[in-house]
Amino acid sequence: MLDITVRTENGERHVRPSEEDLAGLVRRIGAEGDRFLILQRIPDLPAVFAQVWHGGSGPYQVEHRAGAPELHFETRLDEPARVAEVLTAWARGAAEFAARGEAEGVVWENMGFPPEPAAPELPEEIRVRLEARVRELLVCGYDDRARLAETAEDHLTTRDERPVSRRQAEELVDRLWLERVAETAGWEGTTDPERITAAFTTLGAAGIVAREHFTCCRSCGLSEIGMEDGAEEARGFVFFHTQGTEGAASGGSLHLLYGGFDGSEETTAAVGGEVAEALRGQGLTVEWDGDPRQAVRVTGLDWRKRLTG
Repeated sequence: MLDITVRTENGERHVRPSEEDLAGLVRRIGAEGDRFLILQRIPDLPAVFAQVWHGGSGPYQVEHRAGAPELHFETRLDEPARVAEVLTAWARGAAEFAARGEAEGVVWENMGFPPEPAAPELPEEIRVRLEARVRELLVCGYDDRARLAETAEDHLTTRDERPVSRRQAEELVDRLWLERVAETAGWEGTTDPERITAAFTTLGAAGIVAREHFTCCRSCGLSEIGMEDGAEEARGFVFFHTQGTEGAASGGSLHLLYGGFDGSEETTAAVGGEVAEALRGQGLTVEWDGDPRQAVRVTGLDWRKRLTG
């Protein structure tokens, strides 16, 4: 697997694709509405990405940026296999990328973008309040940089005042994002949020719609879970909402809501049992007495959620 996320023009998001998967995506692009790929590292790094555009005929336009607009380069390649090799080398890291380019004779040209001017500094009171909120969300670990910037821009907005510009929000988020990336770099082994993801993957394969960080609250989650992909064929569901994430990230238990799509207590209890078993199978501590009217609680969590982006 490659430690990248690939986004497509038609809205797909491929996390940690294989080399073969990436090559398949490169071969696929060219049709209307599906003409480009954007590659970001995991964890995402501000202003570091690669991308490729193909209009269906002619060469592929391949670009990469190495941290600033003035470090944005492009090349033109004729064969999708060669494009895939170059993008795979980029995904593998700077050393392999440079070696591949030299070996293949790839010539990169600077696109000549000017540096971006820094945004005006935020007043200290606003900056402190925004930093506190963004850090809370970074610990939760589910939002990407774009979503965090949107939240930071809107967080202190009122009907009469918009004190934070988009550029100010982006710069603040990027700074705090990099701090969090550096902090997580020292983590070793599987974390509790990754164990939860593994349990939810198992449940999804067993016919239960399982969603993390889903909607804002219990009511919205219960009203929307039945519209998720696979719900029509599924036996039941389990999710935790964003308020639940924040509670767990701040040191509390994680409350999981579950049920059967047929509405019966028997199915709900059976789904609850499967949820508890899947979580315990990942080494997590679960509190649930079998009552279908009670949430499944995951306790004793060490909430270390690695960023993806």
